Amino acid sequence: MTVCTARRLTGAATILLALLPLATFAQAISITDQEGRAVTLDKPAERIVTIPMPMASGVIAIDGGAEKLVGMNPLSLTALREGILGRIFPDALNITDGVTGTDFVPNVEALAAVNPDLVIQWGGRGPEIVDPILNAGLNAMLIVYGNEDNAQTYMRNLATAIGKPERIEQLVDWRDTVMAAIAAKTEGLSAEERPNVLYLGRSLSDITASGAPNSYNNWYIDLAGGKNAAAELTGSQSINREQIAQWNPDVILLNSFEPELDVSWVYDDPILSLTQAAQNKRVYKMPLGGYRWDPPNQESPLTWIWLAELLHPELFDYDLRAEMRDAYKVLYNYELSDADIDGILWTGFQGDAAGYDQFAAR
Repeated sequence: MTVCTARRLTGAATILLALLPLATFAQAISITDQEGRAVTLDKPAERIVTIPMPMASGVIAIDGGAEKLVGMNPLSLTALREGILGRIFPDALNITDGVTGTDFVPNVEALAAVNPDLVIQWGGRGPEIVDPILNAGLNAMLIVYGNEDNAQTYMRNLATAIGKPERIEQLVDWRDTVMAAIAAKTEGLSAEERPNVLYLGRSLSDITASGAPNSYNNWYIDLAGGKNAAAELTGSQSINREQIAQWNPDVILLNSFEPELDVSWVYDDPILSLTQAAQNKRVYKMPLGGYRWDPPNQESPLTWIWLAELLHPELFDYDLRAEMRDAYKVLYNYELSDADIDGILWTGFQGDAAGYDQFAAR
């Protein structure tokens, strides 16, 4: 090696060393979460803990697999076991669910044991569920529910955090397209044309109804052409059967969080069976797919289509089964069978509900 060559190589090495901090800096990811906090990652997150329930399935959908998930809420794991996602991604069933309680209070020792790059936690619910994460020296990204804008924001933040910002555009475009198509047909409906719809977030151990205004259930009831029978409530509140009878909803939506709950809970009840919803067989349990269709998640446009078809079959002619097949191919690279779809829609016990024949396999 000549002296000249050695000098050139030494000079090149010096330049590369000088540029290393810049290269590292260029790979850093900066996010402003939904509490306005700056979240900085040295590189895309490879080990993620999700404490809000739908976020585990959201990570799987946006990343294309469960490899980055190292911890989740126990209710997220329950949804994986009860629904179809655990069959599509069976490795996800082995992910630890001891990192938090169902009350969203983090287990700091369990968090430290899985060594996450990022912990996704609720925002707007007080520092007691956030500070333990930060005090342990871990990165936390906070999310907020309530409307579709919030949902799209945290989905974009998640995609950015895992280094797949390009992935989110396809999913957001789908949401915007479905939302605009449904709104175009329901925005002009009068109050008289909108059925009263009651969503019950709990029914067995307690009865809770979702009011307005900061409720995602309230938002999609309005989008689909209904009006919230519990709109006088603020947020989710406990109620009793007598209150439901007083509201006398046209449609009752039962949650998908309680596996033992089915529509007989209404039809067999001496009070609830007298409501307009029961008399006209318009009681429906929310579907459970890759996640529960009640709260915002990656499958929400399917929720909107399902509900719009049930509330206003005269306005809509979606082929829900085809929409589901297309969505699952994009979200999970999975081909839904007719049996899969029947299970998601609970056709076994509510196939004879009013309007449900439109969802039957042809």
